[in-house]
Amino acid sequence: MQRVYLRRGPKKEYCYNVETSAPLTPDEFVVLQHILADGFIAESAFDVSMCNSVTEVGPRMNFATAFSTNLVAICKACGLKKVTRIERSRRHVFSADAHYDRMTECVYPVPLETFESGAAPEPVFTIPLMEDGPDALLCIPGLAMDEADRKFYHDYFVVQERRNPTNVEIADLNNANSEHSRHGYFKGKLIINGAAVSETFMEVVMSTLKANPANSVIAFCDNSSAIRGYDCWTIIPEYPGVPSPFAKKEVMYHIIFTAETHNHPTGIAPRPGAETGTGGRIRDVQATGRGGLVIAGTAGYCVGNLYIPGYDLPWEDTELPYPSNLAPSLEVEIEASNGASDYGNKFGEPLILGFTRSF
Repeated sequence: MQRVYLRRGPKKEYCYNVETSAPLTPDEFVVLQHILADGFIAESAFDVSMCNSVTEVGPRMNFATAFSTNLVAICKACGLKKVTRIERSRRHVFSADAHYDRMTECVYPVPLETFESGAAPEPVFTIPLMEDGPDALLCIPGLAMDEADRKFYHDYFVVQERRNPTNVEIADLNNANSEHSRHGYFKGKLIINGAAVSETFMEVVMSTLKANPANSVIAFCDNSSAIRGYDCWTIIPEYPGVPSPFAKKEVMYHIIFTAETHNHPTGIAPRPGAETGTGGRIRDVQATGRGGLVIAGTAGYCVGNLYIPGYDLPWEDTELPYPSNLAPSLEVEIEASNGASDYGNKFGEPLILGFTRSF
């Protein structure tokens, strides 16, 4: 493990922890310094720390970050084939308790020597559904299945498959039932107060298309939809796929507007939660295929009391309980906004409109 340090003021620095398949030569280390340094100025990157008595925080060891994947690709393109992983940590001369994302980061009590987490996978075992019935699933901690779910999976494994499931299979099904993936409910049969509802959620959503299909170009066939647009002038390459000048051309552009809610992740880790929300929108636009162009984004935030320091408001009750696993509302406003804007900028998508409300 080799390290490269970048100063970020008198009380903070970045540490790039570099894993290699073999030690870097002095010339290779200079190339690495240029890649990591500010403005490609090698002298701004050091091989020794400038801060003493620090608290260091960085990504958890059980997964390589997207940051590492991109940086390793850059290193390989620059001839550093030995580099296999790079993770950036932050070193502070003060307590880091309020300065890291507990969901994806952790405190490093000592400088990293390896990216191996030391964690051993839990054993795989079978759940005795055939012997103990649907409630045998209750032995799995944190299971998000109600009685109807447990009976459904009991019927599947015992009656249809005629076997007991493994804890891995149940954990995977439990994830499909999580608050972030309730797709099954959209086409499921609804029973309210004992009476069956004539339409599914999905049929209710699609009823607007059935009522007025004339304006639709793409709907309910992939991750995005489009309504009929209009002819407009734009500039496009004369010869797409090869270097060529742009030419003015009149084309028909249809309109895509897609939304992405990211309430739970943004509430816990505002910046990365909002970043992946923006990423979901961009993914959905491009899921339409050829012609799915990223243009601009919007964002909205609904939070609780802000408690802005030095700006007390009469309706803000400081005695109200607030979930300990959620980020403060003011942090959500600031960091989620930064994350949504920054992620879109990386793809050339400006954030041009938004709203915010506190309750």
